[in-house]
Amino acid sequence: KQWYQRRVRGGKTKTLDCPPTSVEDLPIWNFDGSSTDQSKGANSDVYLKPVAIFRDPFRRGDNILVMCECYTWQNEPHETNKRSECVRVMEKCAEEHPWFGIEQEYTLYEGDGSRPLGWPKNGFPAPQGQYYCAVGTQNVFGRKVVEAHYRACMYAGIKIAGSNAEVMPSQWEYQVGPCEGIDMGDHLWVSRWILMRVAEEFGISVSLDPKPVPGEWNGAGCHTNISTLKMREEGGMEHIMAAIEKMSGKQREHIAEYDPNQGRDNSRRLTGRHETASIETFSHGVANRGASIRIPRQCAHDGKGYFEDRRPASNCDPYSVTSRIMKTICALD
Repeated sequence: KQWYQRRVRGGKTKTLDCPPTSVEDLPIWNFDGSSTDQSKGANSDVYLKPVAIFRDPFRRGDNILVMCECYTWQNEPHETNKRSECVRVMEKCAEEHPWFGIEQEYTLYEGDGSRPLGWPKNGFPAPQGQYYCAVGTQNVFGRKVVEAHYRACMYAGIKIAGSNAEVMPSQWEYQVGPCEGIDMGDHLWVSRWILMRVAEEFGISVSLDPKPVPGEWNGAGCHTNISTLKMREEGGMEHIMAAIEKMSGKQREHIAEYDPNQGRDNSRRLTGRHETASIETFSHGVANRGASIRIPRQCAHDGKGYFEDRRPASNCDPYSVTSRIMKTICALD
């Protein structure tokens, strides 16, 4: 069985006596946290507590992927375990029935990590404009990885919803959702692990850096779409605008949770250029991809639906992002 450690995107393999039917059938395991900077060598064990099961697209058969939370020797959530807090928030907001859809952007690199896949060894490809949703060997690099990842996610039971080539060459996106509550983080983290595992098979590496190439090249985000039950019902636009108003007063708090370095990674991406809003300001608009929050044109027309938070970075923790959004919408802090 493949066991998946959320923070370090790693995994271990364990054999069981019989196929489990639920996470309750799975034992608590552990790993050497001193090798991942999650503990000291003198007290190194970090517990792995199973929380979600997916089908294993690599071994197939009765084999499974197990999503785990990390706990300390004192049986408390590890500081890198953002899922535990997300569960608490989602339980408090359960009556809102929050749905999320996340657009995960990433960049494929040559196996040695020296340059984006297909880029010249010395110099740059043609400027942006011909690569978005493109076709053709001169425009698209790494489609075999993308297609294999899509099929693997579908087999695993990940709620993958779509994919497309992005604006920068060798940059791609896939969408996961809609997922309710805690499922969003579980599905996105496991889909990331599957992506990197698939890329291994092709000798290609994957980068989640929000700005992998400086200059006139698009960065990579993790645009997060959100709706509550009231937003999806007739008259939902009133609730969408109320949520956006609440978020406008929490710009600093949200930015701090939208990448693993409290906004430092995102500061290279959120410049107000290349389809981003400035990290320093909050804005919203209908169909505006240069705003912090985009309301889709169709939702504005229907008067209900969802909105898109365009600020989360490609390397964000989806548990931190979704819990921060719900804390603001439900006024939990």
